[in-house]
Amino acid sequence: MTAPKIITERRGHILLIGFNRPEKRNAADFELLRQLADAYGVLERDPELRVGLVYAVGDHFTAGLDLGDIGPRIGADGLTIEGPDGINPWQVSGQQLSKPVVIAVHGTCLTLGIELILASDIAVAARSTTFGQIEVSRGILPFGGATIRFPRAVGWGNAMRYILTGDSFDAEEAHRIGLVQELVDDGEQFDRALAIAERVAAQAPLAVQAALANAKRAVRDGDAAAEAELQPALVRLATSEDAAIGMQAFLTRTEAEFVGR
Repeated sequence: MTAPKIITERRGHILLIGFNRPEKRNAADFELLRQLADAYGVLERDPELRVGLVYAVGDHFTAGLDLGDIGPRIGADGLTIEGPDGINPWQVSGQQLSKPVVIAVHGTCLTLGIELILASDIAVAARSTTFGQIEVSRGILPFGGATIRFPRAVGWGNAMRYILTGDSFDAEEAHRIGLVQELVDDGEQFDRALAIAERVAAQAPLAVQAALANAKRAVRDGDAAAEAELQPALVRLATSEDAAIGMQAFLTRTEAEFVGR
């Protein structure tokens, strides 16, 4: 049997999701994309899972799309990668992930890799990582959300500088413009991302999801829509078991152990 192209592992409340096609620099063929979407579906559905951590096996995060496999699959309606139980990891199909994702990148991180960073919530990069949004050099456009999220994340000029030229840039530049939140020495990106994911997973999960949902609502539907949901969300959370646990931890100066209810 061939090895899965996406490997998953549950570590406490965290789902580790690993690109596992190192012999192809983790270039994404259709099978890898489908398995990645399935992993995101598992993260979304399982109430015991609170955070996803995306990383890659081998020397590179991803060389982008395997166009030899993907190109012929692009039909009149585009490309659909998610099966009945999957969620599009780039969340450009109308369905949003309700749980946060931390991502660790290294080596080469091209096209869909940048877009996966933009669709995630916190990114850690090894210092030697090289980035490139090179679709225009292949005769196509970024279709995983870069045209939408890249300008919002780093500013119009910074995004267009790389989307429209296809030029590569290094990790220092990625950090400067705000594409990634932390730089670490090579080989330390997974451990640092895991530490962040563990910190997020230790918080009250309903509160984390509510905060994430409200921030996403503001981006998608505007400030007024998000503002209208703040008080109802607060009332809902205030009556939760986790809110009582958090208050008790505050009063007793102990570490809260949240239950997700």
